[in-house]
Amino acid sequence: MGSRPPLKGKSAAPTTSETHFMAKKRGKGAYMISAVAEMYDIHPQTLRLYEREGLLKPSRTEGNTRLYTEEDLERLEFILTLARDLGVNISGIGIILQMREKMELMEKQMQEFIRYMQTEMLTRFQQAAQQAEATKGAIVPIGHGFVSRARAATPQEKESSRSK
Repeated sequence: MGSRPPLKGKSAAPTTSETHFMAKKRGKGAYMISAVAEMYDIHPQTLRLYEREGLLKPSRTEGNTRLYTEEDLERLEFILTLARDLGVNISGIGIILQMREKMELMEKQMQEFIRYMQTEMLTRFQQAAQQAEATKGAIVPIGHGFVSRARAATPQEKESSRSK
């Protein structure tokens, strides 16, 4: 199993079945359905059900054999935690996975927005510094880019304008 931590209730030393599983491992961490079922102590039909329900999307070989990647296994572990430990049903798992995917997408979008804002602010600060340097020592100062707001009239000023 390489870098994968031991599963609940399993010893750290590989058992005969785990050694058999490691022999079935394909390049780049692709695992056949029987190996995954054995590894997680679930029936292969459960994996097929998860695929039918859209919870898992294993890749396929030319011979149509399902291959599960490390990413698929991480997703399966999350699904099994929801189902076994928290008692969430398949519909609930689907909703949770969709929400999780949307949150990951929103996080990426926020990171992109933050990078854009940082770049934009840096550009504007550099432009302002260049303008300040260009106008340094001028006889008549050129605007500093500040906009002043009109202040509200005081009650006394309002009263005096009414009496006129």
